[in-house]
Amino acid sequence: MCEAVQMEAQRVKIVDGGKLVIPASMRRELGISTGDTVLVDVDDGELRVRSVSRAVERARAILRKYVPEDVGLADELIADRRREAERE
Repeated sequence: MCEAVQMEAQRVKIVDGGKLVIPASMRRELGISTGDTVLVDVDDGELRVRSVSRAVERARAILRKYVPEDVGLADELIADRRREAERE
């Protein structure tokens, strides 16, 4: 996983409808563009915006702490379901 780069904070305004305009430099840093879907949450009183691809990358990294690279969870789940079906 790539290391996060801390960008300098910028002042932005909330416009009609509660919309927040994300500065172009930050959109580029996040790898997002017009029409993309992002994940937004509040973390310890701060608004956090993440690209979906970054969130998936982070989830995979967390998962890999517990599941080795050579283990396929889908294959294990299918094998487990087959074993259960055979017992029935």
